[in-house]
Amino acid sequence: MLEKVEGIVLRTNDYSETHKIVTIFSKKFGKITGIARGAKKPKSRMAAITQPFIHAQYLMYIKKGLSTIQQGEMIHSFRSIREDIIKTAYAAYLSELTDKLMDDLSPDPFIYDQYYQTMDWIHNNETDKAMIPVMMYELKLYVKGGFAPVTEACTLCNQNNAPYFFSIQEGGILCTNCTGKDASALPLSQGAVRLLNIFKRAPLDKIRDISIKKENEQILRNLLDTYYDQYGGYYLKSKKFLNNIDKFK
Repeated sequence: MLEKVEGIVLRTNDYSETHKIVTIFSKKFGKITGIARGAKKPKSRMAAITQPFIHAQYLMYIKKGLSTIQQGEMIHSFRSIREDIIKTAYAAYLSELTDKLMDDLSPDPFIYDQYYQTMDWIHNNETDKAMIPVMMYELKLYVKGGFAPVTEACTLCNQNNAPYFFSIQEGGILCTNCTGKDASALPLSQGAVRLLNIFKRAPLDKIRDISIKKENEQILRNLLDTYYDQYGGYYLKSKKFLNNIDKFK
């Protein structure tokens, strides 16, 4: 059926000499993959609206498998993302992670809103402040994917006995009584535990002040990286690129 679809391009792949396969994340239909015929031609009207990170309104024949993109109109180019290599790296990571963890034609308006808000935040702000919004979105996707860490209470006894430790092995926080179950568990402050819970649930647009100490930011970043490596299940090329840029900085 022919539908109007507002969404953001997650990725594109060349298909023959003139066409593209485009994956779009939309609020109404979820993730859709469609063919954009002639999109590789220099003078094609489809070329501009089938680039990664473009937010546009599309007219599509939607079906299981490969849909067809008939035409479209750009809403937002996220130009500053496209012109900054660090912003591009963050956006590519968010988009690849979304593509991996969201099922086709399975809409989730909350996740879509958080993806859009995070992309818009990166577009409008300095890159040195991007890590927190990125981690907030990551954790919401982990919840959606069914492998988010347990942070509301001890993952073994369901109690809240500080001080806390984070156990990759047990998939979440351990209270002081259960710490001995994992000798490799890392100490985690009550403040860091509160942040993880906020990151998992709070919409980005409801958080006015998301600044935290750099050392705490790095602790959480390292923790989430290690956690994803254990439970995420997908290798992400964009994450390797982002890590290399961080090392360069």
